[in-house]
Amino acid sequence: VEETVELRTASIATIEHWLSEEHPSARVLPDSKLILYFLRTTKYNIDKTKHKLHHFLKTREKLTEWFSGRDPVRPELQELLDIGVFLPLLEKDKLNRQVVIIRTSAHDPKRHKQDNVFKVDKMILDLLLHLDDMVSVYGVVAIFDMRGVTLGHALQLPPSMIKKSVESWENYPCKPKLLEFVNVPVHVNLVLNVFRSFMSAKMKERVIISKKGSTMEQLVNLPRELGGTGGTYAELAAHWKQVVLANAPFYARMEENVFHL
Repeated sequence: VEETVELRTASIATIEHWLSEEHPSARVLPDSKLILYFLRTTKYNIDKTKHKLHHFLKTREKLTEWFSGRDPVRPELQELLDIGVFLPLLEKDKLNRQVVIIRTSAHDPKRHKQDNVFKVDKMILDLLLHLDDMVSVYGVVAIFDMRGVTLGHALQLPPSMIKKSVESWENYPCKPKLLEFVNVPVHVNLVLNVFRSFMSAKMKERVIISKKGSTMEQLVNLPRELGGTGGTYAELAAHWKQVVLANAPFYARMEENVFHL
């Protein structure tokens, strides 16, 4: 769908009117891009936009374990930022998509709560959308590096947690273009099958599972840990920790009103 000023203005007005009736407590700020982002992810399908935005707002209210207490100076979040559980690459791929590395086994399941891992993931994803509106146009490629996954990591992901994670991805204001699971041990296939069971047909088509490296090596310069010549995980983690801390006020504003996005 070609995005014109007329289409954008009319569609945003339609959604704002719907929000005033269905979510009267929602306070849409003049410079908010959230509605626009959802319109883009649905190719300006008004009904789909309403559905996704409704789910997004309800999830923000309900999942306080992910979407509240997001001050990045909190020690438990600092640790996960230092580890680098969610690492956007600093350059886009050849299709202008944002590539993110999700390190599913980087944290210690005995020490770190899975809810806090997801919280940090969402914090950085929200910040990406805040800083770069092209992410809503071209979408996201997520590479899940599963090297070193243990039973302890798997036990942190009961079906209820997996369902929440998949539904959140499906109803976020950016489109997941590819979900690639790399370095996948055989014993993890059961968990991945549960993930797929909650996915829409369209999302299932975008899943790639590899016992070894990434198929993305021809499209973007991957980190060294994935066979590329880009920055290391440690370098990316240090970069994103600095960016998140520099944007601490953004998280406070978003907790006050999600339409700061």
